[in-house]
Amino acid sequence: MSTITDLAVTALREKIGEDGFDGGSVKFVIEDEGAIMVDGDGVREEDGEADCTLTSDADTFQDILSGELNPTSAFMGGKLKVDGDMGLAMKLGSVLG
Repeated sequence: MSTITDLAVTALREKIGEDGFDGGSVKFVIEDEGAIMVDGDGVREEDGEADCTLTSDADTFQDILSGELNPTSAFMGGKLKVDGDMGLAMKLGSVLG
């Protein structure tokens, strides 16, 4: 586990809670660092199949987690790529943003 993904898992757990994320599975791919899965089982470092995959570089991901960058703005600005269920991405974005 990289330091960035380790910190990201911790930050996501704080934002989402221990009960996990209802409604589907979302995978964050942090380029050159790893992948984080968020679903009804919680938050963990894992690179598996997901209903929605969000991809960004480490700086963008950290800015989203810290609240400095709105996930929708990151997407509209081309800093965050979304593949799969856009509705699920928006639902998670409201939890993070």
